Order: sequence, then C-alpha cells, then structure tokens
Amino acid sequence: MAVTYASYLQLEKLLALQHPRAGELEHDETLFVIIHQIYELWFKEVLHELDYLQTLLRANDTPLAAATLKRILTILKTLVAQIDVLETMTPLNFLTFRDRLESGSGFQSHQFREIEFVLGKKGRPSFERYPEGSANRKSVEARFAEPTLWDAFLHYLAANGYKVPKALLGRDVKLPV
Repeated sequence: MAVTYASYLQLEKLLALQHPRAGELEHDETLFVIIHQIYELWFKEVLHELDYLQTLLRANDTPLAAATLKRILTILKTLVAQIDVLETMTPLNFLTFRDRLESGSGFQSHQFREIEFVLGKKGRPSFERYPEGSANRKSVEARFAEPTLWDAFLHYLAANGYKVPKALLGRDVKLPV
C-alpha cells in the first residue's frame, strides 16, 4: 500500500482523540481539547529541538545551532499566539464542561515541566504531581538530572575560547540557573 498524506500523519488516529469524559461533547469542549492537544504536540517538538540544540552546541555547529534556536523561538511565539484562540471561549462557556476536568489542570503537563527544567527552572521539583513509577514521572525526573541548555551554552563558550569560570562549567546541574 502506498504512503498517503493521511497514512503518514496517522490522521485517522489523531482526529479520533477528541472525546468527552462522559456524555455529549459541549460545543467549546472541542476547542479546549484540541488547543491543549496542540500545545502538547508543540511541547514535544520544543523538547526535540532543545535536545538537538544542545547536541549542536556540544558539536560546535554554530550555524545550525542558530537556526535551531530560531525555530524554537518561532514555535514559542506560535504557542503564545494560540492563547488568542483560547480567549474566544468565554468563562461561562468553559463552565459548561469544567467539572469534567475534576482536578485536572495544565499545570500537570509533564512536557511543560521538562521544558522548564531544560531551560534552567529547577527549583524544588514537583514530582509528586506524577504517579510514582509512571512514564511521565520517570521522564520528568530524568530531565531534572540532566544539564540545562545554559550548561550546554557555557561549555560551547568555553570550547570557543571564552573564559568561563570552572565553577560554572562544573556546577550542579540540578540547581536552578
């Protein structure tokens, strides 16, 4: 069977992921679900690009690192712009299905937490948001223990002749930047 646009992107699966928890989908619930799924897809791409950027910095590939950073910034602008779409939902419309979320919140996004860690926001980790032994918790814990983008940049500078204090190059990567 030949590859098609739909088969390559697995559109049948993707477009079947918007389901209410119970009963009929409220009109604005579709918007809410889709926009948050889009955020998570973009978060996945940002993490992918941040990993690549760190690899490029370690390899001293300045032109490709700069292009990758530009891509990340463009994605982040897109993420911010999506808020305009979400703001078309009134608070009253949101309340028609808010109870279905129970205690669910965007603050529980493990990918968002991972992005924070990669970018150096490593205050007291809040792993307890994720069940012990879960894939999400393991992923967040692994990111917490990894060097940040700042660490990769400092090593890049040192490799290019800039005087970076040894204390910075050997810092505890679990501490915030």
